[in-house]
Amino acid sequence: MSQSSGELPSVEPPPGGPPSYGDQLAVVTVTYSPGDSLSAFLDSLRSATTRPYTVIMADNGSVDGAPERAAAERDGVELLRIGENVGYGSGANRGVAGLGPEVGWVVVANPDLVWTPGSLDELLAAGARTPRAGALGPLISDPAGAVYPSARLLPSLGRGAGHAVFGTVWPANPWTQAYRQSEACVEERDAEWLSGSCLLLRRAAFDSVGGFDSRYFMYFEDVDLGERLTRAGWRNRYVPSARVVHTGGHATTANPDISARMLAEHHRSAYRYLADHYPGPGWAPVRLALRAGLGTRSALAVRKASR
Repeated sequence: MSQSSGELPSVEPPPGGPPSYGDQLAVVTVTYSPGDSLSAFLDSLRSATTRPYTVIMADNGSVDGAPERAAAERDGVELLRIGENVGYGSGANRGVAGLGPEVGWVVVANPDLVWTPGSLDELLAAGARTPRAGALGPLISDPAGAVYPSARLLPSLGRGAGHAVFGTVWPANPWTQAYRQSEACVEERDAEWLSGSCLLLRRAAFDSVGGFDSRYFMYFEDVDLGERLTRAGWRNRYVPSARVVHTGGHATTANPDISARMLAEHHRSAYRYLADHYPGPGWAPVRLALRAGLGTRSALAVRKASR
């Protein structure tokens, strides 16, 4: 059997044809009790771009008061109360949907990022010189300077199986290296998908594919978006001259139970993504094997995280 193609579930763009957008900038950040990291994110944005912008906090039910304080104390920062945890992609979709037609560029980013000076302007400049760039992503590092592989190849059965089996015990294995593009030069280039933790999106491109797929609660919504943008004729552009620092998930790392749940969700999303590529009765054995393998790996990872 050969891999199925052209049968991925699609999300239709809004009826009536694509709207015309202006060139204004908005930043959508999905919040869920972000703590002090939200202030650092908003502070760093001031030097990340010289352009005016609006920040929309799409809040998935925070209980720490951080989004409310930011909206009350800062100009140009608005709180969109979703009222429940609908997940990352759905939260981002709601934040983007409420923007006016004057906004043609949208940043979707985690609130636990710190922007380096001029980094957002670097992404905007790359978007201006690359007309078919639908999504642009910066170089992402941790606070110690280690670079996160944020511009990758799409997962496949071969790469996915090798990465799943050997990724933890043999990090330098060829499947993990290929998937993460670990040997790729740190230079501006196209990627098959970009990390959803920080994306500059051309709004016309984002709308043309219907935004993030709401079936993904968390994880793989960015992989799926990157693939659908490419299928629609857009480019995913990695721009390492723009740099951000990922300080770490406040809500996740502070609570082992949340961390374990997120690991389980990661594996569920991985199955959903891969299963979509192997539909129909003929691929049922493959989907069964995927479910069993990912289920076992998830259980082991959750057990380790819960210790």
